This record gives sequence, structure tokens and C-alpha cells, in this order.
Amino acid sequence: MYFLLFLQQFLNGLQAGVMLFLMAAGLTLVFGIMDLINLAHGSLFMVGAYLCATVFQQTGSFFLGLAVALPGTALVGIAVEIITLRTLYTRDHLDQVLATFGLILFFNELTKIVWGPRALFLDVPELLSGTVEIIPGAPYPTFRLAIIGVGILVAIFLYLTVTRTRVGMLIRASATNREMVGALGVNVKLLYTLVFGLGALLAGLAGAMAGPLIAVEVGMGEDVLILTFVVIVIGGIGSIRGALVGAILVGLIDNLGRAFLPALFKVFLDPATADGVGSSLASMAIYILMALVLAWKPRGLVPAYG
Repeated sequence: MYFLLFLQQFLNGLQAGVMLFLMAAGLTLVFGIMDLINLAHGSLFMVGAYLCATVFQQTGSFFLGLAVALPGTALVGIAVEIITLRTLYTRDHLDQVLATFGLILFFNELTKIVWGPRALFLDVPELLSGTVEIIPGAPYPTFRLAIIGVGILVAIFLYLTVTRTRVGMLIRASATNREMVGALGVNVKLLYTLVFGLGALLAGLAGAMAGPLIAVEVGMGEDVLILTFVVIVIGGIGSIRGALVGAILVGLIDNLGRAFLPALFKVFLDPATADGVGSSLASMAIYILMALVLAWKPRGLVPAYG
């Protein structure tokens, strides 16, 4: 019984970690290459979820909603980069934080105007609505397994793109010395726009995949954004592999801690105290991990391209 519970929570943590990776991968590329702190990345997560939910409500098809949400969020991201963020690359990080925080407020209010203040809800697609028995007696939702599979495919795609293609070479070179890359005739502005659009697309994918699991509502990306920054710090800024490692660690520690720490403390504390201490420590666990990683390896577990 305890093994089955552990397996279920382990898979839940893996699925949560993969979802965080989809967010962190785009953000860490933007942060590592453009040296841009984009607090509005969570708003793109929200845009992807709303676009998918809207198409789903009109057509009843989750996959059609996904097909609209991905390019739609990418186009929104590209528009934001061209109109707003392009002027911030040479500014200091405080200016970037203030400007992108303003974008959060803008997107939240615009979302209320377009969709209203009420939450939208997405159903799990019928094709993925069943369960799969990982081992006999341990059914697990097919949709959550699909999220894990999508995350693994995205991780492979990004790794091969960054390390095995000409575009990836330019991305790595721009992260090291953007002035030299520009002097060699590369259109750095276009490269930055494409990278930001890819990051927005991944955030939209995460939002659309999260839609059937959580309520689609205004401000839904802000809590995810905090965890995403924790993932980037743990994994290493600018590192795709680091984002994957950090996301899985955060997802597993957060889920397993919330599931088992209160029960563990009940071994030597009374139930009420154990629940309070266990829940509090579980909430703190990922931040404790981040502090330990910073003390041990300030550049993260897997530094960029290292």
C-alpha cells in the first residue's frame, strides 16, 4: 500500500517537474542569452491556458485548442518583445523587473476585459481521459503520463537544437558575446525575437497542458513563475539540462514532502503538531534546497553549456 502511494506521488512529482521544465526552459534561455529578467513569463503561461480553454469551449476539442494556443502565445510573446522588451536589453535589471512587473498588471487587466473575472475550466481530452496500470493495482491518469511524455520530447528537442544545430551555435555564442556575433553579420535582434518567441511558445504549451488540471483564471501564472525562478537558480541560468534537472528535483521534493513529511513527524510528535510542522517544512523544502545549492554550487547544478 505504501509503495503504491509512493509511486503515485513520485509520478505526480515527475509530472509537476516536467510542467515546470516547460516554463523554465524558455525563461532560462531568455535570461541566459538576453540577460533579461522577464517577470511577465507567467503571463504567457496564462495566455496559453486562456486561448486553449476558449477554443475548447467553442469546439469541444482540446487538441484544436492546443494547436491555436501554441502559435497564438508565440505571437503574443514576439509582439511583447518587439514593442516593449527590445528597449530593455541595455538597461539594468531593476528597470527590467519594473517594466515586466508592469506587463503582469497589463496582462491581468486585459484578461479581465477580454474573458471576464470568472475562471474557465478545461476537461481532460477524451482520448487521454482513462488510466494506465503502471504496475498491477496501480492505475495512473493517462493525461498526466502524456504531460510527462511531452516534456521529455521537448527536452530532447531543445537539447539537440541548442547543441547540434547552427541556430543553437548562434544562441550559445550570443550568450557569451553578443557584440562579436553581431559584428560577424548575424541579425542579433531577429535571433533574440525568435528565442523569445520559442520561450513564449513553451510557456503557452505549459499553460494549455495545465488547463485540465487547474482552474484557468487571472493571475494563474504568478505562483508558477516563483517556482520557475527557483528551478532556474537550482539548475543553472541559461542551461537547458539544468532546467530539466532543477524542475524534476523541485517537483519531486515538493510533492513527496507534502505527501509524506506530516506522516513522518507523527512518529515522534502528536498528530496536530506533526501536521503543522510537516506541512510548514514541506512548503519550505524547495527553498531550503535552493539555499543549499547556492552555497555549494553558486552557478547551479548544471551551469550553462557546461
